[in-house]
Amino acid sequence: MKIQRCKGMRDLSSAEMTAFRLVEGICRDICSGWGYQEVRTPTIEYLHLFTSAGTLTPGMLGKVYSFLDWDGWSGERVVLRPDGTIPVARLYTESLQGGLARLFYAANIFIFEEAGEKTRERWQCGAELIGAGSAMAEVELIALSLEVLKKLGLKGVELRLSHAGLIKALLVKLGLSPEEQGRMFDRILDGDAKALAEISRESPEVGNILKPFLSLKGQSPGFLRNQRALLARTVPEIRRYLDEFLKTVDLLDELGMKYQINIASGAGFEYYTGIIFQLFIGKEKVGGGGRYDALIPSMGGGDVPASGFALYLDRLISLVKAEAIVGSAAEKVLVRAKSAGAMKEAFQLADSLRGAGYIAELDLDGKKSDLRWIIEVRSEAPVFTIVDTNTKKKIEASTINEVLKQLEGEGGD
Repeated sequence: MKIQRCKGMRDLSSAEMTAFRLVEGICRDICSGWGYQEVRTPTIEYLHLFTSAGTLTPGMLGKVYSFLDWDGWSGERVVLRPDGTIPVARLYTESLQGGLARLFYAANIFIFEEAGEKTRERWQCGAELIGAGSAMAEVELIALSLEVLKKLGLKGVELRLSHAGLIKALLVKLGLSPEEQGRMFDRILDGDAKALAEISRESPEVGNILKPFLSLKGQSPGFLRNQRALLARTVPEIRRYLDEFLKTVDLLDELGMKYQINIASGAGFEYYTGIIFQLFIGKEKVGGGGRYDALIPSMGGGDVPASGFALYLDRLISLVKAEAIVGSAAEKVLVRAKSAGAMKEAFQLADSLRGAGYIAELDLDGKKSDLRWIIEVRSEAPVFTIVDTNTKKKIEASTINEVLKQLEGEGGD
């Protein structure tokens, strides 16, 4: 019987892993440069961490991998983490509580897709800014995520903005029960377009006012300001959220960052309470994040504001240009021992090459290589012969230092 991988899972080839490490490394370097510290959380968490109020939408909870962690007498239901932010919030509440925390991670998450056509194991790099509740904090995260994409050489990035607080305040006016409001909010966040159409049917008078606003797409902040007085009269609770939203977009304008306002854009996370941002390249969503001020309090961590984002590595590695990958890779050198007596010198040379930043491979089969540089090693003089397979040029060297100097000089030609 032919053995196959699990449905919805994927293997990464060596070429894909090169791209993966490039993207992951750039995320790590830029986050570190902005003062964020790396953390790692367990792959398995308790289910109640994700079922508590203000965490995942019902649509996402229906897609978690859960099972009973049995200890012989009793057990508790656990899950393969379906999200990266919630475990980091749990880590902060449990171990790091107190003051400002800039944290980042690279982790896999697991989301069950019934057909198995979409990948069920997904990788993401995320950053969480906990303890800051200002527009500057939100813009810092947006700027950080955009810098990563810019460093990867990706063009045509589209930033879409929404606000969870605005959506919730507007839905209150529909006259629905709290449970119904919650379900409607979840559907909007899950990207259910039919939810907007139902607003008018549930309450035509309110729907005529709210539907155009929830359908807002691509408008400038000037539209929000123009609508502010009307909306504030209709929904007094909205003033605070409008002010918050406008502070953030004003700062983005000041920094020259382009964006689109799309109030009803889907995000899929119930824990968002403020601004929501999503990053697209064409039709491909490559990341997103937002403010989640209620998440830390729901875990018993006190009244601590927080924001974060995640970039989707699986999608980014398919978009990164090949030249960016090649340009980031160290040069390879093949070390070929010409006799058994030259093995020691060959290993020493390979070790020195690696120390100098090259990738050194030992020739094990004697077959023709497609690498540019081949260094032949003998037990007698000349000990080293450097072969440039591009030009067929050969250079002899007596010491390892001479080899390194020659490679440095020739490689710069």
